[in-house]
Amino acid sequence: MTPALRLLLAQCNFCVGDINGNTRKILAVSERARDEFNAEVLVFPELAVTGYPPEDLLFRPALHRRVKLALDEIAAAARGIHILVGYPEAVGVSLYNSCAVFFEGERVANYRKQHLPNYAVFDEKRYFVAGSQATVVEIGTISLGITICEDIWSPGIAVQSRDAGAEMICNLNASPYHLDKHVQRIDVVSAAARAGNLPIAYVNTVGGQDELLFDGGSFALAADGELAAQAGVFDEELLPLKISRSDGNLSISGPVRHLPELEESVYQALVLGIRDYVHKNRFEGCVLGLSGGIDSALTLTLAVDALGPEQVLAISMPSKYTASMSVEDAREEAERLGCECKIVSIEEPVGAFAATLAGVLDESGGVTAENIQARCRGVILMAVSNATGRIVLTTGNKSEMSVGYATLYGDMAGGFAPLKDIPKILVYRLAKWRNHSGVVIPTRVIEREPSAELAPGQKDSDSLPPYEVLDPILEYYIEADMTPREISEKGFDIDTVERVTTMVDRNEYKRRQAAPGVRISRRAFGRDRRFPITSRYTEHEPLDD
Repeated sequence: MTPALRLLLAQCNFCVGDINGNTRKILAVSERARDEFNAEVLVFPELAVTGYPPEDLLFRPALHRRVKLALDEIAAAARGIHILVGYPEAVGVSLYNSCAVFFEGERVANYRKQHLPNYAVFDEKRYFVAGSQATVVEIGTISLGITICEDIWSPGIAVQSRDAGAEMICNLNASPYHLDKHVQRIDVVSAAARAGNLPIAYVNTVGGQDELLFDGGSFALAADGELAAQAGVFDEELLPLKISRSDGNLSISGPVRHLPELEESVYQALVLGIRDYVHKNRFEGCVLGLSGGIDSALTLTLAVDALGPEQVLAISMPSKYTASMSVEDAREEAERLGCECKIVSIEEPVGAFAATLAGVLDESGGVTAENIQARCRGVILMAVSNATGRIVLTTGNKSEMSVGYATLYGDMAGGFAPLKDIPKILVYRLAKWRNHSGVVIPTRVIEREPSAELAPGQKDSDSLPPYEVLDPILEYYIEADMTPREISEKGFDIDTVERVTTMVDRNEYKRRQAAPGVRISRRAFGRDRRFPITSRYTEHEPLDD
């Protein structure tokens, strides 16, 4: 077996719009690749120069002038090494999602993405024109084909590259995370490798970008689709690959990293999402309301793991309905995590609002009074945010957001919602998983019955079905697009299903005003699930029609 090529996949965390910062990172990694790894080829992810997704920044002419200057710098640095880098290519009025190949100061090849995704979180056809041609570049004794992200989901593109003379493929990606996404990627790329009978090196970006989370997990597959190398996830990493030739065929090899199981994977995704949102948006840290319940407890733990205890401030805001154990548990968790926790009673502002509204409303009890409490807490948190430069983390979960079990301008007030796509049952699983490495969330918090504590003896179950019932109904309705009748056929009471789905439909207006949060499911609220606020559409049907 003859060594043929030393190739390095650069799994990097770029910031959208930071063209200067991204370019500096590309140049620094390029120097390391050549001098430390002795690499002959260095491959960066899709749209590395701008970060992904740049969205309507792509409509700014000045952006493309800056991209051109960045590419000139990268070309000048390509000495003794081939650099493959993703960028937006402006040609007249057309824009392509492209990859440039630089060597010895020159652009020696260029590829334009052919398959533009336009589903789920993707809307590339809004911006780009599709390419149509294969690109193969000769590097040493290897003919290297280039594809970008969605291209590799079509085995025909791998065949096209092979027919154009490619002996292997480098695929540049910005592939966002959701549960089981890595398994799906391996299956799809494996099919492409077998179709083209070519080894494939797959580089993915890593990092948080608004709702999207990119997990990395770059890898390489042999021509038979078998795993040959695997990078880690949720962190930057350089994955070295050795390409060898034997009897005219190429083989590929490299290190293989262990990947986490579900709870650890989701937890790491949330930590990275918080860290990047806070740091990339230049906040001084975060502040959150710590109620003594499971959701805020998990949010606090995630925030401390993401940012460190010194950048996290917890505020317990008890009312006359708050159990003493809630304040005790909030203090205990903050102490275990090493972060500051302040106690601020909301009794005076709640009383002031009640007095003020007495001359406006005949009755300000019930839900009105409950929401005033939540909104007083929101005002306090936003005041602290203004005074300290810390972003407010909201603590609501997907189950609550789905059915509107949240208060606008109250517990929904804030800048980022880490648990926005986390169902309540998964909240418990994540809390228990985190406690395995040292108990930071008090056991009583996990075991006690959930309550908003906005009224005497209040429990979530007073307003909602048990979460063991609610969560699967929501998954079927939101992620699988099943009708209430179809859901009921899964073993759920039709009246309960129709009540839940009605709540989902009626609360779109709340969700439209909610803070962004990390996407971990196949169908998250926000850019992934876009329903009209004003709509009389319904799928409720009589069972006997």
